[in-house]
Amino acid sequence: VQLQASGGGLVQAGGFLRLSCTNSRRVFSNNGMGWFRQAPGKEREFVAGISWRGGSTTYADSVKGRFTISRDNAKNMVFLQMNSLRPEDTAVYYCATSRTIIATVARADYSYWGQGTLVTVSS
Repeated sequence: VQLQASGGGLVQAGGFLRLSCTNSRRVFSNNGMGWFRQAPGKEREFVAGISWRGGSTTYADSVKGRFTISRDNAKNMVFLQMNSLRPEDTAVYYCATSRTIIATVARADYSYWGQGTLVTVSS
């Protein structure tokens, strides 16, 4: 089972990108979903999470107010709208499926991961 993340690219500081995540083989409407990121030489870190019906979201302090996570269960997709991008947002972004209906910040709580999409923010 593999999630497909897309939408990354090169953008100037202050710009925006919208990441998408889908899985054509498995429906994850009963699971919380999360976005993580990993910058070169750093640990993979939590970015945002959304509960199974989208009623609850959580964000890392570093992206709060700039990023928005959403989902469309009818299309089996999860999105990450990233506004006011900063050079420090540069990383490979991964989507992941939570083991439960909620989305937590811990990597260990996620069972399926996408291949990642690269986001590069130039100054």
